[in-house]
Amino acid sequence: MPIALFALTLSAFAIGTTEFVTVGLVPTISSDLNISVPSTGLLVTMYALGVAIGAPILTALTSKYNKKYILICAMVVFSLGHVVAALAPNFTTLLIARIVTGLTHGLFFSLGATIATSLVSKEKEASAIAVMFGGLTVAMVTGVPLGTFIGQNFGWRETFMLISILGSVAFIGMAFLIPKEVRTTTPAKFFQQLKILGNPRLLIAYLITIFGFGGAFIAFTFLVPILQDITKFSPSIISIILLVFGLSTVVGNFIGGKLADVFGVNKVLFGAYFCLSMVLLSFNFFVQNQYITIVILILWGIFAFGSSPALQANVVKLAKINEPHAVDVASGFNISAFNVGISLFSFLGGAIVTNMGLVQTILFSSGVVFSSLFLIWIGYMINNKVVLSQTN
Repeated sequence: MPIALFALTLSAFAIGTTEFVTVGLVPTISSDLNISVPSTGLLVTMYALGVAIGAPILTALTSKYNKKYILICAMVVFSLGHVVAALAPNFTTLLIARIVTGLTHGLFFSLGATIATSLVSKEKEASAIAVMFGGLTVAMVTGVPLGTFIGQNFGWRETFMLISILGSVAFIGMAFLIPKEVRTTTPAKFFQQLKILGNPRLLIAYLITIFGFGGAFIAFTFLVPILQDITKFSPSIISIILLVFGLSTVVGNFIGGKLADVFGVNKVLFGAYFCLSMVLLSFNFFVQNQYITIVILILWGIFAFGSSPALQANVVKLAKINEPHAVDVASGFNISAFNVGISLFSFLGGAIVTNMGLVQTILFSSGVVFSSLFLIWIGYMINNKVVLSQTN
């Protein structure tokens, strides 16, 4: 793989740390700022909303500019935003800082995915995206457990300051390793790019991302409170469990990318989300058993993040065929879909916690993920129909 891919991976690592570390800091921030756990969950929801807005809109607005420099600028703002978060005097300021950094996250991944595929041959596109997304999953292994440990023992502000430093290292790495010019298509006009939402094949692909990947966040947003209050793990053990969970996401990410290249994205997505829904259903029944819970979390990480490269590769492939002048924006809409799902279902999770309790979030997650199987089937039928009509 080209070394430029690993520059993208480095940036993805910093972004992945901040995206998921907040889940581990929910109880700490809630206690320090004297706000409820569901309200603290808005830090996850609003960050995801920032990503959802930033991915397609900022990508379309910056499509005429040099992609390397746009990525660097995004990471500079990302780093400064975390300084503001670390120094935030109140919850409102912290929430605004999370939204701003979410905007840069969306822009980075929408451009990064298309740059990653442009650096390799067609048959290696899913693997290239898996390498970039590997930064997210490696962050789950090291960044998130470390950030959670620092937050629980030294303070959540120190965690955000550490992420700012990671972001600074990342944009320096991109400045040296990413080539100035990369192979991309000529962008269409702004409103022409946004018309891709009218393409049914891409729209179905985005819905699969929202329900399949996002559905698990009904429970995942409140995973640490579940492990503390229901499974009765101590905070120190939870940090280790998050490390193990992170390792499983790395395994799932790279296996998912390889399998998507070999068997195709539809088979990988159907298998991953069927298994994930069953794993979550099992968690609902065994949440009080510490040993079984650890096994379930390992499987959760493998199946949930094994789908990520396939989801993104699917959209990039469909866009190159159906919307060749708006591939970056199509990619951006899928990054948006990831985070619309996270935002929507983490918000739903907060409502479920408030009205029904923590455990019920697990069963709802299982049901939503299972519903994505129907969308995968629809997408498969639509794409096959198009191929057959073109053949005839």
